[in-house]
Amino acid sequence: MDCGSDSGRRSASGPVEPGAGSVVAYIGVGSNKGEAREQCREALMRLGSHEGVAFLRHSSFYRSEPVGVADQDWFVNAVGEIRTALGPSELLGLLKTIEKSMGREEGKRWGPRIIDLDILLYGQAVVDGPELVIPHRELHRRRFVLVPLNELASYAIHPLYGLSVRGLLERCEDLHVVDLIGEGAG
Repeated sequence: MDCGSDSGRRSASGPVEPGAGSVVAYIGVGSNKGEAREQCREALMRLGSHEGVAFLRHSSFYRSEPVGVADQDWFVNAVGEIRTALGPSELLGLLKTIEKSMGREEGKRWGPRIIDLDILLYGQAVVDGPELVIPHRELHRRRFVLVPLNELASYAIHPLYGLSVRGLLERCEDLHVVDLIGEGAG
């Protein structure tokens, strides 16, 4: 796995084989504290090193205007594509463990954070629980999620709305800025 390049093209590696018992999932990653792009890369590397998760590739990195709380640094965002044998709740637990190990602390909703990891899509699963909602409840409303997700999986269908990621992005009314980060930026 190579999370050091911005090309977004990675080869699959890891212990999870395609087929029964595994699913492709998309994970949103973001940071706006410290070396934000490096924090995102580190989180993706940690995710891919876990047993039961095969890291497939990640999108480019994007510089994104904050949503919800405007008075903070801009975010770096990307989306990772994985194949996993973990169930949705187990995957959420892993993401929370990675966040905590990287120094994430509970704070203001939509406020600054060292790392943020979210399950965006988990195959075509729909989960609506008190701790976990899949697809992510804001996915269709957030340009900073849809732009990198569209780069990886424009064809993926939102299991509740029946629209492709590309279709959701075309209909997205979010006007917050999402810019591709060039080499050496971010």
